[in-house]
Amino acid sequence: MSLEQQIMAALKPAMLAKDEVALRSLRAVKAAILLAKTAEGNKGDLTEDDEIKLLQKLVKQRKDSLDIFTTQNRPDLASKEAEEIAVIEKFLPAQLSADELKTIIAKVIGDTGASGPGDMGKVMGVASKQLAGQADGKTISAIVKELLSK
Repeated sequence: MSLEQQIMAALKPAMLAKDEVALRSLRAVKAAILLAKTAEGNKGDLTEDDEIKLLQKLVKQRKDSLDIFTTQNRPDLASKEAEEIAVIEKFLPAQLSADELKTIIAKVIGDTGASGPGDMGKVMGVASKQLAGQADGKTISAIVKELLSK
C-alpha cells in the first residue's frame, strides 16, 4: 500500500474521532505528497524511497521548528510540533538505535578504508545510501565524525 493510500486510510478514523492532532498532521503529509506528485519534472508517482524522503523532510522541518520554539520559550507551539512529529513518524520505517548505527558505520569505515576526518565525505556518501530511511542524516554525521576522530 502506498503512502498516499495509508494516509487516506488513516484520515477517516481521525475525522470520526475528531482527533485534531492526527488530522492536522495527516493533512500536512497529504498536501506534501500532492505537491511532490505535481512538481515539475515528476512523472506523477512517487517511489517508496521518495515517500520516505518526503516523510523525513517533514519530520526534520518539525524538529527544527521544535528547537526554535523551545529556545524562544513557546511551549504552546513546541507541543504542536512534537505531536505532529509523533504522528508522522508512525509512517516511517523503524529507526536504528545509536549502537546499531555505530556498528554499521564502523563497518562502512572499514570497507571504504577511511582513516581520518578528511575521509568523512566518502563515508557519509556510502552510509547515507545504506541507512536511508533508517536514520536521520544529522545522527549519521555525528557518529561518522565521532568514529573518524578516534
